[in-house]
Amino acid sequence: MNNNKLLKHIPWMILGIIGAFCLGVVALRRGEHVSALWIIVASVAVYLVAYRYYSLYIATKVMKLDATRATPAVVNNDGLNYVPTNKNVLFGHHFAAIAGAGPLVGPVLAAQVGYLPGTLWLLAGVVLAGAVQDFMVLFISSRRNGSSLGEIVKEEMGRVPGTIALFGCFLIMIIILAVLALIVVKALAESPWGVFTVCSTVPIALFMGIYMRYIRPGRVGEVSVIGIIMLIAAIWFGGVVAADPYWGPALTFKDTTITYALIGYAFISALLPVWLILAPRDYLATFLKIGVIVGLAIGIVILNPELKMPAVTQYIDGSGPVWKGTLFPFLFITIACGAVSGFHALISSGTTPKLLANETDARFIGYGAMLMESFVAVMALVAASIIEPGLYFAMNTPPAALGITMPDLHNLGTAEAPMIMESLKEVTTHAAATVSSWGFVISPDQILQTAKDIGEPSVLNRAGGAPTLAVGIAHVFHQIIPAADMGFWYHFGILFEALFILTALDAGTRSGRFMLQDLLGNFVPFLKKTDSLIAGIIGTAGCVGLWGYLLYQGVVDPLGGVKSLWPLFGISNQMLAAVALVLGTVVLIKMKRTKYIWVTVIPAVWLLLCTTWALGLKLFSDNPRLEGFLFLAKEYKKRIAEGGADLTAQQISNMNHIVVNNYTNAGLSILFFVVVYSIIIYGIKAAIKASKNPERSDKETPYVPVPEGGVKVSSTH
Repeated sequence: MNNNKLLKHIPWMILGIIGAFCLGVVALRRGEHVSALWIIVASVAVYLVAYRYYSLYIATKVMKLDATRATPAVVNNDGLNYVPTNKNVLFGHHFAAIAGAGPLVGPVLAAQVGYLPGTLWLLAGVVLAGAVQDFMVLFISSRRNGSSLGEIVKEEMGRVPGTIALFGCFLIMIIILAVLALIVVKALAESPWGVFTVCSTVPIALFMGIYMRYIRPGRVGEVSVIGIIMLIAAIWFGGVVAADPYWGPALTFKDTTITYALIGYAFISALLPVWLILAPRDYLATFLKIGVIVGLAIGIVILNPELKMPAVTQYIDGSGPVWKGTLFPFLFITIACGAVSGFHALISSGTTPKLLANETDARFIGYGAMLMESFVAVMALVAASIIEPGLYFAMNTPPAALGITMPDLHNLGTAEAPMIMESLKEVTTHAAATVSSWGFVISPDQILQTAKDIGEPSVLNRAGGAPTLAVGIAHVFHQIIPAADMGFWYHFGILFEALFILTALDAGTRSGRFMLQDLLGNFVPFLKKTDSLIAGIIGTAGCVGLWGYLLYQGVVDPLGGVKSLWPLFGISNQMLAAVALVLGTVVLIKMKRTKYIWVTVIPAVWLLLCTTWALGLKLFSDNPRLEGFLFLAKEYKKRIAEGGADLTAQQISNMNHIVVNNYTNAGLSILFFVVVYSIIIYGIKAAIKASKNPERSDKETPYVPVPEGGVKVSSTH
């Protein structure tokens, strides 16, 4: 018997050895050509071994999942909010909800310091922290009738920390939505092809919603195939439209115009029924997300491309042009979602547990879906690392850091076009010289040719990570399927990312509206009515107005909104994850499973250390390399005062934007710090009190057995 058990583990041991060897190659090779395939194999091996052993340990020893215990979906099955759902279908729903822009953008930005640091954190972080948090919160919520994170904090720690948690969750949601929207704006600005393609997803989603509800109810696979065909047609027509002498310029919008359009879209979308636009886009996004990532992995296996970005760059010292900060602690807040994400705690509580058919499915959905998201992040890092480093820095560095001022591409369709193109060549030459001086040699012709290949007037000023990832995707897919040109695959990549982001933006705005209504309802009870149109409009307007303000400030920020908003997003997101892990620790202590709290304590302490350190540096450091919030605000106020009549009105306006943005970021950072540490103090008090109580004191709902006839699961919900 023992020999049989040992034999079962041998394949896993071999897989672990292969993964360790591949990871060793990635980590130790210097000055040699390194294949991206090493990273892919190492990642898959780590994920499989971690799922097989560590997640099983947590499920059986720490949580003691019970297959005979009825879940909230079974007990409260109402066919609407509580529906026992097939675990594979629920995996898709959950993955679509958690996988927003973070796993796509964070790793691309992290490539600034090389591919090695990001790869190591993506693997270690997800196994020990990110997947543990998602799994733990899903388990806790499913044992409390599918309660939200704020409600669970209120039950386990008290009313005051519960209210603080709800407020903190809402603030973090606002930051997340602003960053998501900023990435879309940066990808679509001055891009008629991108605008047409992404805008086409709205009527496509509406058609799919009506088709599934009235024409062919429940035919998810059928309508998804139709939707994907329509998406491909939209990408192709986008190229035709962009090349048209009238429609091309007509659909070339400035970033501020796209900002206003996105705010208006989000407001309307959040008030529409879920079945009309959110659900069909969710289906489309899920198929496209998994399909593209798997396709990208297969493409890398076939092509075996070389990693052109160095394993570690000189920018680990904090002097990088894309984002500011040393390797520790800023890498961890930059990568964010691909390794660990507090946002996931909002999905793993309150939403997914209401669809869980069996408690044991929580392992596959909670831990497994997070591993899948980490794989998405690894693919994004690889895609950014296989393109020329010079192109990477030219695309992601703000114009001010390149020493250039971008010409107004909006007027390319006018008589000014020849002059604009000449100006574009000049700034491209200057940008290429600047990037080359950093040690990443690239010629102006390479930059201009890349823009021509992907059907865009320029690839400069494309910060945010999404365009870089799309270029990486286009490089791989064009070599696999050369019949479609680079322009098609680039905009396919942009559409893929936009669907990721718009799905999260739709769902996040809706969720943020409910949070705001809940908060305001403490003062005006009428606003708590989620079925009231007026209350819904007020809640939606408040939510959209707040993230819309931050979005606009990020878009007009002369230093690049990503550089100011992304650190704020990373810090707040990781702090929320730490709060979720502290909650998990408190619950384990209350359940008298104190000997297992290391599972949640270790990642919680690490996240608090990283985020608090980063927050302190971003707030109070006078090191110009770090571009601290208060330092920048004071520096530009000083420049305005000293510049006087020598400054133009535009220069003064730009500097004022920087001052306002950085004071806003500083204020939000301090608020996050107070919120998070208030909850942690209450958590420590609750843990100490529970440890002194000889009896279990957690607020778990009473045990209800699974019905004798079994559970009928939905395959379409």
